[in-house]
Amino acid sequence: MNPVISLVEKKLAELPVGVRLILKDGATVGPADAKVVIAVHDMGALRSLSTGDIGKIGEDYVEGRIDIQSNMRDLMAAAAAILPSSPVEAASKGAWGQLVKRLVSVWRHSIERDAQQIEFHYDLSDDFYALWLDPRRVYSCAYYQEPEMSLAQAQEAKLDHICRKLRLQPGERFIDVGSGWGGLLLWAAENYGVDATGITLSRNQHARVSQLIEEKGLSGRVRVKLLDYRKLPEDEPFDKIASVGMFEHVGSAQLVEYFDRLRRLLKPGGLILNHGITAGGVENTQLGHGMGDFIEKYIFPGGELVHIGRVLTAMGNAGLESVDVENLRPHYARTLWAWSDALEENLDAAREILNTPQGLKSLRAYRLYLAGSAAGFENGWMALYQIVGQSLPHTARADELDLPTDLAYPWRRDYMYTKP
Repeated sequence: MNPVISLVEKKLAELPVGVRLILKDGATVGPADAKVVIAVHDMGALRSLSTGDIGKIGEDYVEGRIDIQSNMRDLMAAAAAILPSSPVEAASKGAWGQLVKRLVSVWRHSIERDAQQIEFHYDLSDDFYALWLDPRRVYSCAYYQEPEMSLAQAQEAKLDHICRKLRLQPGERFIDVGSGWGGLLLWAAENYGVDATGITLSRNQHARVSQLIEEKGLSGRVRVKLLDYRKLPEDEPFDKIASVGMFEHVGSAQLVEYFDRLRRLLKPGGLILNHGITAGGVENTQLGHGMGDFIEKYIFPGGELVHIGRVLTAMGNAGLESVDVENLRPHYARTLWAWSDALEENLDAAREILNTPQGLKSLRAYRLYLAGSAAGFENGWMALYQIVGQSLPHTARADELDLPTDLAYPWRRDYMYTKP
């Protein structure tokens, strides 16, 4: 028997979920009643299976070198078990490689390049995203305030959780940096009476939110702009700022600049909430075993993750004091499984919407990405943090300050959890 096939067969026998291979010549490897069936069209794909290079296995699937018959939960259980080591530890090895990636980060995040990267992901198809997101199309971690909540209810709970943390008040000037399909922007305006501005680099999202603003009769105090955060004018600072699922696109080398820019857009003593994915390891900017490379190629070009410690340091260096930090990692695992399950239930519709060779590749990539990310959060390979920051008094001129001696932010958390 081919030694590679022998090695793969040995690996498959050790997995907690039965996996069967169907080779090009019709021969099979693995149990007949396996929950995961992989049809191998290119024998070169066996090398990825033998080494546990999950990113390469994913690429083989997207490019049609293998086909996979399985539900996503069984597939991810098998994938996690086939890994030779933790993807966090694997990505953390090699200080030189990490240094190179940070240097590359400096030039890969120009205004023009960031716009192209956002369009690559978010402008795939609004109808495609509508198949598996909630009705508000909130494309970020939900907040399961009550265990029995549906995805739609948990997304509304998340929007309200953010607004309560920011203590939004009627008439305040509020900006959502990276406003997506407008879920937070519209929730804050309709439920908290703020004057709301959103910015996005996605043309599809901009068109959709502009239409919703007009339909809801909010044109007088809500607006969305097709604009990079680096081009926001600083002469009219905001009372409150939210950044949800945005800073992952900024780049590790730009973190201090990013938070410094937002701090300059904030009134003295104003509040900012940063909600985003962070790396599980202190040093890695992506997951190892090819997982980060897969996401870079097929899902989020230019995306980078950093550890929560580096985020807090960058915020501090930018003049923002972190006054509240909450880890929502388990919430994101559940959110991603809800998205994955919804996409699996609507595969036929998704194939009709993305009915081009490139579109069908994207669909295959998203199937793996959503389920794989759910597994990543379950295993602690990534985390999701909400950080509330307040601009420090020393960042403003003395004549600009109108702050009490103590922090304007409450000393206790009960106000954000107690129902009004």
